[in-house]
Amino acid sequence: MDKVTATNDALQLIDNLYAKHGPLLFHQSGGCCDGSSPMCYAQDDFIVGDADVYLGHIGGCPFYMHRKQYEYWQHTQLIIDVVEGRGGMFSLEGPEGVRFFTRSRVFKDY
Repeated sequence: MDKVTATNDALQLIDNLYAKHGPLLFHQSGGCCDGSSPMCYAQDDFIVGDADVYLGHIGGCPFYMHRKQYEYWQHTQLIIDVVEGRGGMFSLEGPEGVRFFTRSRVFKDY
């Protein structure tokens, strides 16, 4: 079972954003405000650091989480979805009138 997956709506939005911006990258930090939602960036616009944990790919795009946040979420599977509303101001989906949203469930590796 993958540590991170995406709904069909999220995959469609990723495809649309990829067509506009090229290769993408996702990051979920442990901060407040914008950091509470998965953020979507053009790959060249975000530097992955030593404190980031790679969780897998969604829609062909790498997904990372800050190590401190991962300590809390390591036993869950992240399901990236899309909901109406404004996303983080630095996340590429913001102008689309929707935002990425993280759902989770207990992760069972079997």
